[in-house]
Amino acid sequence: MFYRWRAVAQGGSAVALKRDAQRAAIDRQDQALDFKPVVKLFTPDAQCTWLLTEIDEGTDLAFGLCDLGLGCPELGYVSLTELRTIRGKLGLPIERNLHFEADKPISAYADEARSRGHIVT
Repeated sequence: MFYRWRAVAQGGSAVALKRDAQRAAIDRQDQALDFKPVVKLFTPDAQCTWLLTEIDEGTDLAFGLCDLGLGCPELGYVSLTELRTIRGKLGLPIERNLHFEADKPISAYADEARSRGHIVT
């Protein structure tokens, strides 16, 4: 196996090299599939925001930019079932911003969110 040989030859970890290769593949895929978000969800009584680009009904997962208000937004998958159960400080459920229209691809939102520490729309 190439990863194992390379790790042994360089004195590194095979797991770390495989993880790096997987991240590179994801990055290449993200560049090829850089969609605009189609929905913005938020908690009216907390600092959480989600910009979602796609939903897989078969697995109950959505992909997009997730910001839980902790200063480190990230791209990833989120469970729609879990989103339905989230409540803010006042017990209010997540809402959809009906007026949101994306003006750039998700990667641009992610870059800006990482630099500012929160999603900016």
